[in-house]
Amino acid sequence: MGACLSCLFGKKTKSLYEPLLQENEREAVADLLTYLENRAETNFFEGDPLRALSTLAFSDNVDLQRSAALAFAEITEKEDVREVDRETMEPIMFLLQSPDVEVQRAASAALGNLAVNTENKLLIVQMGGLEPLIRQMLSPNVEVQCNAVGCITNLATHDENKSKIAKSGALVPLTRLARSKDMRVQRNATGALLNMTHSDENRQQLVNAGAIPVLVSLLNSPDTDVQYYCTTALSNIAVDALNRRKLASSETRLVQSLIGLMDSTSLKVQCQAALALRNLASDEKYQLEIVRSRGLPPLLRLLQSSFLPLILSSVACIRNISIHPLNESPIIDAGFLSPLIQLLAYEENEEIQCHAISTLRNLAASSERNKRAIVDAGAVERVIELVLNVPLSVQSEMTACVAVLALSDELKPRLLKLGICQVLLPLTNSSSVEVQGNSAAALGNLSSKDYSPFVKVWEQPEGGLHGYLQRFLLSTDKTFKHIAVWTIVQFLEGRDPKLFANISSSDTIVSAINSLAEFGDVG
Repeated sequence: MGACLSCLFGKKTKSLYEPLLQENEREAVADLLTYLENRAETNFFEGDPLRALSTLAFSDNVDLQRSAALAFAEITEKEDVREVDRETMEPIMFLLQSPDVEVQRAASAALGNLAVNTENKLLIVQMGGLEPLIRQMLSPNVEVQCNAVGCITNLATHDENKSKIAKSGALVPLTRLARSKDMRVQRNATGALLNMTHSDENRQQLVNAGAIPVLVSLLNSPDTDVQYYCTTALSNIAVDALNRRKLASSETRLVQSLIGLMDSTSLKVQCQAALALRNLASDEKYQLEIVRSRGLPPLLRLLQSSFLPLILSSVACIRNISIHPLNESPIIDAGFLSPLIQLLAYEENEEIQCHAISTLRNLAASSERNKRAIVDAGAVERVIELVLNVPLSVQSEMTACVAVLALSDELKPRLLKLGICQVLLPLTNSSSVEVQGNSAAALGNLSSKDYSPFVKVWEQPEGGLHGYLQRFLLSTDKTFKHIAVWTIVQFLEGRDPKLFANISSSDTIVSAINSLAEFGDVG
């Protein structure tokens, strides 16, 4: 900035321009040069320094306007950006309207710098900054385009601005500039498009502006920032079911491109690619397509990473993919069981634990073979080791998984021998209704030909089977009463004399069952 003003009004040129200046303009130039010599002690955003800059900005002399615009650009770049008032913003907004390319370029750069501050983002939009910025995005000058788009990108990080930007007509030129041959413009434009994908309404307007094919095509960009912005934007767009249907009908290479990006040299791109696939895998079509497109090997690699965001994104993705019955065996055969079981103990992140056990439950849903493979891999031992000490959300998923595994007649004796009842019984008295219900369902599903394991836990641990049945029979929850009666019926049908004696000798159980029979209170 100092160099610019010094050159313009230095000894060799001063005599040329000075006669053309108004008196107040000459004084402003002189004052500004003095302030520049003491810039470390000068606040250019208020008082006399701001008045000197404003005088140049509002001048009819384009050279003075250029100098003012460059001064604002340099000051806002080099000094800590602070909240400014309308008086500071007005000369910059005026300069933004200039037809001169140099003034436009510098003014939009200054505005973009100020837009780093939260309050300034709002003020710029309130003062009508969007319209001239949109005009500058349409400029044939790449530097002007770059600065205008960069400013829009910063403005779009504020939630109150997003809908205003979407309705201002900015999305179409932003989408066009995302294809710019200038990488700086492309980065700024795709960054701005990403910032517009954080609400349902804005996502829909973005789709209507034709952003989807542009974002998908740029997944193959050589620039990792552009890859990241586009991958994250598409991930956000894929949150909406309607948008997933549009993607499925028009973007046939999307899944393959995202799978390829899981091998990117950038960790953040890998992570966002997996998250995008996770959101797409909310639909059956994509659940199958990801597996058929060889998406499992890179997901397995990310799952075994030491980087938490990669683990979380990949395990969330595989959890959604595992919902489809046709994917159960391919996931197991791809080698996911052991890593998933290891993640059950990932204490640093509860969400990872939940996704891992939920995936195991999905994999066990449809096949005896798969249930056996999960038990053979040591999943039940790990659950028994962990379940009493993990967060409630993880307990809920673990007990639900055990309930599914316990449906296998072949596996019931193994689960009982491992001591699964020792952890399920205390959990029937959990503070979580879901954990209580899942644990009780698992105990009922475990009923088998050998009832000796149930006899052993009749009174212990923590009141044992006896205490659990009493609590559920006396519960105000009809579902819990039904589970208890159903469990007792299975035990009685097994005709184990010791278990039969234990049940029939319990006054509480007999009285509760008689009451239910009399009043039909099971539902």
